Amino acid sequence: MLNPTYWLQVVVATPAHSQVAGPLSYRSEFSLASGSLIRVPLGKREVMGVVWSCATEAPTGVAEEQVRCIAGVLDGISPLGESWRELVGFAARYYQRGLGEVALGVLPPSLRTLDNTQLARRLKREHNKREEQAGLPQAAEAGELASEAPTPSEAQAEALRAIAEATRPVLLYGSTGSGKTEVYLRAAETALGLDPNAQVLVMVPEINLTPQLEKRFRDRFEPHFGSGALVSMHSGMTPPQRLSAWMAAHHGHARIVLGTRMAVFASMPGLRLIVVDEEHDPSYKSQDGARYSARDLAVYRAKVESERHEATAESGRHCQVILGSATPSLESWHACEQGRYLRVNMASRIGGGSLPRLRLVDMNHQPKGVSLAPPLLAAMEERIQRGEQCLVLLNRRGYAPVLACGDCGWKSGCPHCSAYRVFHKLDRTLRCHHCGFTQRVPRACPDCGNLDIAPIGRGTEQIEEQMSALMADMKRPDGTAVRVARMDADTTRTKGSLESQLAALHSGEVDVLVGTQMIAKGHDFRRITLVASVNADSALFASDYRAPERLFSLLMQASGRAGRDARHSATAEMWVQTWHPDHALFAALKTHDYPGFAQSQLLEREAAGMPPFGYQALLRADARTQESAQAFLNLAAEQAADLTGTDEVMLYPAVPLNIQRVANIERAQMLVESDSRLALQRFLARWRPTLLTARHSPQGKGVIRFAIDVDPLSV
Repeated sequence: MLNPTYWLQVVVATPAHSQVAGPLSYRSEFSLASGSLIRVPLGKREVMGVVWSCATEAPTGVAEEQVRCIAGVLDGISPLGESWRELVGFAARYYQRGLGEVALGVLPPSLRTLDNTQLARRLKREHNKREEQAGLPQAAEAGELASEAPTPSEAQAEALRAIAEATRPVLLYGSTGSGKTEVYLRAAETALGLDPNAQVLVMVPEINLTPQLEKRFRDRFEPHFGSGALVSMHSGMTPPQRLSAWMAAHHGHARIVLGTRMAVFASMPGLRLIVVDEEHDPSYKSQDGARYSARDLAVYRAKVESERHEATAESGRHCQVILGSATPSLESWHACEQGRYLRVNMASRIGGGSLPRLRLVDMNHQPKGVSLAPPLLAAMEERIQRGEQCLVLLNRRGYAPVLACGDCGWKSGCPHCSAYRVFHKLDRTLRCHHCGFTQRVPRACPDCGNLDIAPIGRGTEQIEEQMSALMADMKRPDGTAVRVARMDADTTRTKGSLESQLAALHSGEVDVLVGTQMIAKGHDFRRITLVASVNADSALFASDYRAPERLFSLLMQASGRAGRDARHSATAEMWVQTWHPDHALFAALKTHDYPGFAQSQLLEREAAGMPPFGYQALLRADARTQESAQAFLNLAAEQAADLTGTDEVMLYPAVPLNIQRVANIERAQMLVESDSRLALQRFLARWRPTLLTARHSPQGKGVIRFAIDVDPLSV
């Protein structure tokens, strides 16, 4: 027997869909616990790995003399827990990715490059930071925390009782303004008060929702647990910040982790509660890499944590998951109908306020070419003169989607994508929102030289400009000019811009806020009494079967920004400009009837065999030519015919994506459906090795990459 005597199975980062998808074998002079972070040689490089198992006997089928020794162990970081490894393993299997790709991909980038010397310096800085915070109290009883919190309403108290008694995932279905955040806070208080080592994970769909929720949690918990008790995790943080937050959560110093979808993989050994706010939001589904659903993984993680506590006889250590939304996803709603989730209703607003009244503006009866109907402008002027605020929703940034020539028909297409470049008037650019290609606006048509090129359609920039002009003569109650502001991805790009814009709105400096969907959910705007949607029809007749669900959710969430202060709720309104006022979606929206809308949508999906009654996966291929992409997909379909279980799935023909070309890369996809989730998973697992073979065949030579998207949100 060769020394050393311990044989490790180590997970390392591997390229997507590589031949090496599982752990690699290494040797060590000493035994290492599963989950230990080590550095190992890989080819000519030295990389970080995670120990998946340790044995005293060499694995079968491995030449002992060819197994390399580990390079070192990262001291100072405790091993990653069993439940974390199980979560990562499940995500890799379910979403058809390599174990190493997921395990190392969800760790902070800075951690993957540290050696022991760098790690020691980092740990020392973290220790010194905690020493500075040591003067603050580090623990509190649940009763002490709750005593300083506002008195819960009857609906909130009932919801908390139901959550405390629940042994299955809870869907907190509460109308906008019903106080769901206070339920999250009190549920977190209970979890943290029952166990001095307990931790809570709170997830939000987008970065722009983080500051407001973070402030609520800091105000409630920092006086009791110290300033280091809460950490954030999202892609807007710098690598050192992400590493610091991850280590605080991993070592249990952070009691609360607040983050976007990436936070579902945070290492939290004392996890007792997971909150998924706005659980319906499609942002929880990753569109890169493993393409995982953080909401679904949160449910699975709570199940794993609870089972681990039961297996170790830790009484009272059940891990609860709360999915909160005023417009739940149809998948979660259906799970409640089946009894897999517990639905807890909070129908009334805090303070007894009423939900906004819906006003439909029939654009067929308005002056031709107007962006904002005269009755809507009059209603907004009335609100402003009362010192109230208005919100205008248009889910399209830029000045106009297209710049066009009326003589020759030229349009501002992107030379690298099958999409148009958006006209941005402020910096006079044509910008592709898919590949980022940007050019100055031409003085004349590039094809015919016509000087009269004009924008087609409207974006938030144009609506802001038009509203500023239309309201130039309006006055606020103090006699000053009306201020119109815009909030979208362009205006919130720089650091601190989002916080400053939200502060201006909350302070009353802004009278009318124009923005995209980022302003339509999660925010608590106390002075807004009128919300207007100026282009709601674009999703009514979309080819995507999920479009009605998304539109209803967006409009209902947007309407919930109005009248959140009970003093103004009686006059709060949601105005929707539409060319189809008789559409059934608006009928349900008018009565705030989400259950009725959900029931009708579920009946349609059941008849069509669509999710959640059927299960889907997409095989996507990117290539230099569309022919190469589709040839690869067709070969994959031919090879699938020889696999066991093919009769349980349906493979559709390969087709181009809606936006066929992005950055000179052609894209195609193939839909796979099944009535059984298990059958689909078994087929995908058998299919995946043949895809790797097809990738290296003559038909796959033009393919740049391929990916399997399980449970896709857009087809």
